[in-house]
Formats: sequence, structure tokens, C-alpha cells
Amino acid sequence: MTQTNALRVERAPALIRSQVLDNLRQAIIDRRLAPGQRLIERELVELTGVSRTSVREALRELAAEGLVTAIPNKGTVVTMVSAEEARQLYQVRSALEALAGRLFCENATPAQRKALVRALEKIDRLAAKGQPILAAKDAFYDVIFTGGGNDALRSVVAGLHARVSVLRSLSLSVEGRLAHSLEELHAIVDAVEANDPDAAAAACARHVEEAGRSGLIALSQQETIP
Repeated sequence: MTQTNALRVERAPALIRSQVLDNLRQAIIDRRLAPGQRLIERELVELTGVSRTSVREALRELAAEGLVTAIPNKGTVVTMVSAEEARQLYQVRSALEALAGRLFCENATPAQRKALVRALEKIDRLAAKGQPILAAKDAFYDVIFTGGGNDALRSVVAGLHARVSVLRSLSLSVEGRLAHSLEELHAIVDAVEANDPDAAAAACARHVEEAGRSGLIALSQQETIP
């Protein structure tokens, strides 16, 4: 397992658990820890600079999120997402985000609508500079789910977030996907500004469906790599 200090955890006792969890989760999402890769506790202790207990707690949480899998007689490995699992996740995500877009259009306050525009502007700026946009997209969707006013929906989406993030990162790696993704996000905001719930729902669903197509392409390309 070859890693740099990117996984190193700052020595702040109250924050160690969340830091090691966040660092490992992000490494999986970024695919610095690759699907199928075995996670050896001793090596993770050395990389993060925390205790074995903290590493074990983080691995348990990552297992609960579906990002790692404990395999008998092998240990813990980064979960590999199959094409069928990806299709199912995208299908669920499409329905949830379509509902979120509709609810936002129907329920969001003027301030929340302005916040959505600002969130999109930040994504545009980052993309123009060639910088990662996933965190900014998270903020964009946070505005949508908050403005929709449905706490149950937010809870369901939160439960899928980690596994979905892996697929989102993979989808954006496909050539040309970033530009199309930005167009789709603009279509969502355009529908909201037109106060058209049907169009907002359709735009959100289309965004996920297009991301799904790219994600499945990326998965198939990985499967052909020896």
C-alpha cells in the first residue's frame, strides 16, 4: 500500500476518530485506495499516525457505509461495486433527486433559491480552474435537500451518500462528462428560476441518468484493465 502523507491525521485527540474516518473515506472516493485493495491495519496505523483502535473504529464505520467489506480469511478490503449494483444505486438516486428537485421548486424560500444559484456559481468557478468539484456539488445538493423541507428524504439520501460519492467520482473521470454535468446543473437551476416543478424534477433525474451512463462506462473500462 503506497500512500503519501495525505492520510496523516492531525494530533487532536477529540477529532482523531472523525479525521481518520474522513481521510480514509475520501481516499476511497478518490480511488487512492482502490476497489478490491486489502486494507492492512498495521499499514493504516503507520499512514494515519493513529492507534490501531482508531483505525478499527473507522473501518467499522466504513463497513456500515458500504465502502469496505470484511472477508473471512482475507481481512478488510475496499468494496468493489458491480455494474448491477451501480445501476440500482443510480436508479434509486434518480428517483430521490427528482423528488428533491420538485420539492425545492415548490417549497424553497427566496433566500434558498439565491443560495442554489451561488452554489452553482462556485461549481462553475472551480471547474473553470480545473479544480475538483465534488465537494461543491455536495453543497449544491445540500441546498436542494434542505430547501425541499423533507427530512425523511434527506435521511434516506444521507444513507446512500458514501457509496454514491464513489460512483460520482468515477463518472466525472469519463472524458467530456464534466462539461455535460455542468450543463445539467444549469438546467436544474433554470427550472427552479422558472418555478417549474415538473422541469426541475426532470432535470434532476436527467442529471443522475447521464451520470449513471458515464459511471457504467467507467466501470466497464476498469473491468477490462488486466
